[in-house]
Amino acid sequence: MPHQGNTNASPEEAGEVARLAGQLTGQRWRDKHGAERAMEPADILIVTPYNAQIRTIQRALAASGQAGIRVGTVDKFQGQEAPAVIYSMATSSADEAPRGLDFLYDPHRLNVATSRARTLAIIVASPDLIRVSCRTPHQMVLANALCRAWETGG
Repeated sequence: MPHQGNTNASPEEAGEVARLAGQLTGQRWRDKHGAERAMEPADILIVTPYNAQIRTIQRALAASGQAGIRVGTVDKFQGQEAPAVIYSMATSSADEAPRGLDFLYDPHRLNVATSRARTLAIIVASPDLIRVSCRTPHQMVLANALCRAWETGG
């Protein structure tokens, strides 16, 4: 989702997240026991690193008439799962990350966010986040998880 100038909230990503959530609602999915049913709003988790993006996504969901979808931070959803997870990174580029690379690119944070999904994890992010200029080996390690997910599709 291309965008520029966003630090801890992205209306562009929020709109895309709401669109994706709307598309997922009603889709058929099969649980680990083989039972098939339609996905409901409660079956979707939306995760983001920033509280400002939570509010932006909640407004986008409300504007599109969607209710009952859980939106929160990685910390809030620790230990919870859902059939589908949408992870919105919000920041336009590494240079605009308000808490720096250590926070936004934390591989543990990305892993926890996407591993909440039972069947489908979607990362909504600016393509500029994989065009990061690392200055240290540690920063390379941090950026690697997102770049790997981008290249492999998961």
